[in-house]
Amino acid sequence: MKKVLVLCTGNSCRSQIAHGYLQKFAGDKAEVYSAGVETHGVNPKAIATMKEDGIDISNHTSNNVLEYQGIDFDYVITVCDNAKERCPYFPSRAEKFHYNFPDPAKATGTEEEVKREFARVRELIKNYCLAFVKEHL
Repeated sequence: MKKVLVLCTGNSCRSQIAHGYLQKFAGDKAEVYSAGVETHGVNPKAIATMKEDGIDISNHTSNNVLEYQGIDFDYVITVCDNAKERCPYFPSRAEKFHYNFPDPAKATGTEEEVKREFARVRELIKNYCLAFVKEHL
């Protein structure tokens, strides 16, 4: 079974959404983890936008990447430029992937506009995760 780590700045939105989709699409082909270079807690709007697509991430926790130093990952996916630049080095044979998704937590406007931005970013991440699983798992 492959081990996949998804990294973001605060492990609150983008990495949590990717974690949910990778887990769903990979099934028993992979063990999925997510972490941040900081921990900000799981964003309630990320939980809500995933629930709208039938995925429950309400039990996810916000973890620091250093908590996973002892795990030999096969793949590490950074989902924002900040995480790619700030990720501490730890010895790994992991193949690294990067895609800088927009941060929905920075969306402004009405509640409906923010909700639409979360859904838009969710769909970008969903498509990326589906393609990643098809190609690598």
